Amino acid sequence: MPLDNTAALEALKKVMDPELHRDIVSLGMVKNLAVEGDAVKLKVELTTPACPLRETIGKDVEAALRGAGFKRVEIGWGAQVRSAPGVAQAQLTPGVKNIVLVGAGKGGVGKSTVSINLAVSLAKLGAKVGILDADLYGPSVPILTGLTERPTSSDGKRLDPLTAHGVKVMSIGFLIDPDQALVWRGPMVTGALIQLLRDVSWGELDYLILDLPPGTGDVPLTLAQNVRAAGVVLVSTPQDLALADVIRAKLMFDKVSIPVLGLVENMSSFVCPHCRQETPIFDKGGARAAAEKMGIRFLGEVPIDLAIREGGDRGVPVVAGAPDSPQAQAFIAMARNVAGAVSAQVLKAPRLPVIGAQPRA
Repeated sequence: MPLDNTAALEALKKVMDPELHRDIVSLGMVKNLAVEGDAVKLKVELTTPACPLRETIGKDVEAALRGAGFKRVEIGWGAQVRSAPGVAQAQLTPGVKNIVLVGAGKGGVGKSTVSINLAVSLAKLGAKVGILDADLYGPSVPILTGLTERPTSSDGKRLDPLTAHGVKVMSIGFLIDPDQALVWRGPMVTGALIQLLRDVSWGELDYLILDLPPGTGDVPLTLAQNVRAAGVVLVSTPQDLALADVIRAKLMFDKVSIPVLGLVENMSSFVCPHCRQETPIFDKGGARAAAEKMGIRFLGEVPIDLAIREGGDRGVPVVAGAPDSPQAQAFIAMARNVAGAVSAQVLKAPRLPVIGAQPRA
């Protein structure tokens, strides 16, 4: 077979995306293919800039093309995040490609800390990201981001989100007195959440992270009825009590047809900064075992560490304040796995009509 574009494409059809389990040609990931003699140049357009398997794909592409007879292979990279079916056209969040929920079966497992570091990690990896603090009774995002100002509106209709660490941010905490307690019944809370989704100018986002309240109450049910979430990331500590609650949360999301992207083990272990001895304060490995038992992905483990707590208290998440630290790298690895899980979920999700959308003429 002559060395031309056809030969190159035939070779590339043998390269599988390890996350999506389809070849990169049928996925539309091969762009700008050009052959000149025994040299081939192409761009591989990943489904997320946070792709956890870019290096693997690159090696497989080069091996396939060299195996077809090409002597010189030049690979460029790009990324185009795919949209969950119906989300970008939805009336609540136009322009948002994927809504990712972060939930837990109980409080105190570090769900908000995981949420903000997930958002900042995805932004650092090149994605356009926003985060909405959906825990209206106990908003934590203002403290975790260090933001104190009130949002304004440039068009007089919708609020402009604030920005911190490369992430667009909105929270009910920006709109009420910080010492004020919300004494609201369920319908008021769910109504406010819908307003925060609909009446904020999110713009074009690859991922909108929603930091949910703990438990299985009104908010997850409201979201299931009103948005097309790409999926939910569940957070747990390793001990049995937290794992029992996260299993119940997983069953709840299954019932309302929100895909579970996987499970994160937070506060996985403590490494003494002086003697470097590891102490499993809340046990270790329980979330990985629970994920295997439930048949879902294990998205990563994050240590319990003073730097993570101090960064949160200062409004500088550890991924932003110390991006090269082992603690930040644990969050970044988790974010890559979440992005890969979203891409896989988007690919297999059915293309459903958008509720509330206007029919085309």
